[in-house]
Amino acid sequence: MSEFIVSARKYRPADFNSVVGQSGVTTTLKNAILSKKLAQAYLFCGPRGVGKTTNARIFAKTINCMNLDEKAEACNTCDSCVSFNESRSYNIHELDAASNNAVDDIRSLIEQVRIPPQVGKYSIYIIDEVHMLSQSAFNAFLKTLEEPPSYAVFILATTEKHKILPTILSRCQVFDFNRITIPDIVMQLKHVAQSENILFDEDGLNIIAQKADGAMRDALSIFDQVVSFTGGNVTYDEVIKNLNVLDYDYYFKITSAFLNSDVRTALLEFDDILSKGFDGQHFINGLSSHFRDLLVCKDPTTVKLLEVGENIKAKYSEQSVACQEFWLFRALEITSKADSGYRISNNKRLHVEIALMQLSNILNDEKKKSDRLKLQAQKKAEAALQVSKQNVASSASKSPVANVNSSSSSKSTTVSNAVAKPKVVIKTSNTRSKISTLSIKDALSGNASYSEIAVVENNEVNEPQSSYSFNDKAVTEADLLVAWEKMADSYKNESPRLSITLKSAKPSITKDLCIQFYVNNQGQQDAINTERFNIIESLRNLLSNSKLDLGVLVSELPEDDNMIHTQDDKYKHLITVNPKLLELKKALMLEY
Repeated sequence: MSEFIVSARKYRPADFNSVVGQSGVTTTLKNAILSKKLAQAYLFCGPRGVGKTTNARIFAKTINCMNLDEKAEACNTCDSCVSFNESRSYNIHELDAASNNAVDDIRSLIEQVRIPPQVGKYSIYIIDEVHMLSQSAFNAFLKTLEEPPSYAVFILATTEKHKILPTILSRCQVFDFNRITIPDIVMQLKHVAQSENILFDEDGLNIIAQKADGAMRDALSIFDQVVSFTGGNVTYDEVIKNLNVLDYDYYFKITSAFLNSDVRTALLEFDDILSKGFDGQHFINGLSSHFRDLLVCKDPTTVKLLEVGENIKAKYSEQSVACQEFWLFRALEITSKADSGYRISNNKRLHVEIALMQLSNILNDEKKKSDRLKLQAQKKAEAALQVSKQNVASSASKSPVANVNSSSSSKSTTVSNAVAKPKVVIKTSNTRSKISTLSIKDALSGNASYSEIAVVENNEVNEPQSSYSFNDKAVTEADLLVAWEKMADSYKNESPRLSITLKSAKPSITKDLCIQFYVNNQGQQDAINTERFNIIESLRNLLSNSKLDLGVLVSELPEDDNMIHTQDDKYKHLITVNPKLLELKKALMLEY
């Protein structure tokens, strides 16, 4: 029985062409060899398992090769290459800085550097995990690293570049190794599986590549583990079972439940996931990734960001058609909040289940919102039409044409009876109103085209028309005071000052259903006029009468009152205190 060698060692690259996913590094090194422009020191840094030490060994073998080809690849036949391949080369020295990190270890290395190579042109010193050297060891190494003998080349490798002294970095050519992409890892795993006569499906290899997180060594180790578990048949189902990975099908099923607003199915699927030993946060993170993958499938230009097998990609493309972008954005927002709050939640299962309920109701909430907006628009249109008819009927009743015959008179009377009193606006600033023109004949026939009447007060805010029915109840002074108190209380949290102003007022109602009250100054009147429409609507609701209106009066102040209430008062006061302010305003043409 032959000795088993793990795939990470057996299929370790032996030349630059077989290096996976680091074309930028290998191309630079080969060009440096061909042009004979070698530096005295190199620093290879990057994540684990991406080929730093492997590239260092290939580089060391290649620069000592006696028969380089035109592509700067070692021949593997000369004495130097053969001795390297058989691990007996005296020109290549490796030092593990994790266990040899003292000053004495570096001094021994420096002494060794003085000995020239016996075979080949260069002596190469590979120091792995160089960031583990002590401060004093680094300092002892500096002079030799900066001015080594002509035949000495240092290659330092590390996973933690930030721990290397700047003085060391400045003496090296730095190469940053990238994480290996999932397609590159899958391609290498296919090569290994075919070489070992192992059956596989691509989706299973893709899961292994994702689990490796960009490290080729990790991917090959996981591959060996799965092969041992499956007995030489690497399938998607066996891979997720062995690696404890949550099946994509769970995410597709639960997303379909969300799109159908089926909260029961979503909760049952989550219960099944928990029963198989998966963590709630692991599930919610996977769900966020699933929504992200669906979002990138919405646009053909971003599909390349989807790092899954072809079969899974087809499922994503199919489900993404059913998902609207607004839904995916909202879903990502919910899962992100659920993930961030998971650790501090006392009831973690309930925390995730609430997120699932919210996801199941996204479409229902959107439909309710849409229906509410349509209903509001419809009511506004009906109210505007009603007011237009009332205004036309009122004009028609004053015209001689209206009394030509009894039928016309009857129609005018019917319409005019439904006319509400026009709004009484007292002392409001910047008040502007506009009424659409309308044919009397068209209005009476019901075929009128109209534009909405808008009343603009104070800050030029368009006040929509009320849409209440005309079955109005009578309003007494007692009813008014009770409703007024409730309306004022509703502003307690949102606007305490306005609430106090309203509570201190003493409202009264006129015969034409106009609620009048006094305020102390123009500032209070402006604040109330800003909320005028909301106040009227609230009172109409509370008193069940759509004809109510509002009149705000400012009480007369004594002539010698110098209190500042408005911005205008403040400006006049400042000019009185400092007359030069007026000169400044005129000189710079300013406005207050």
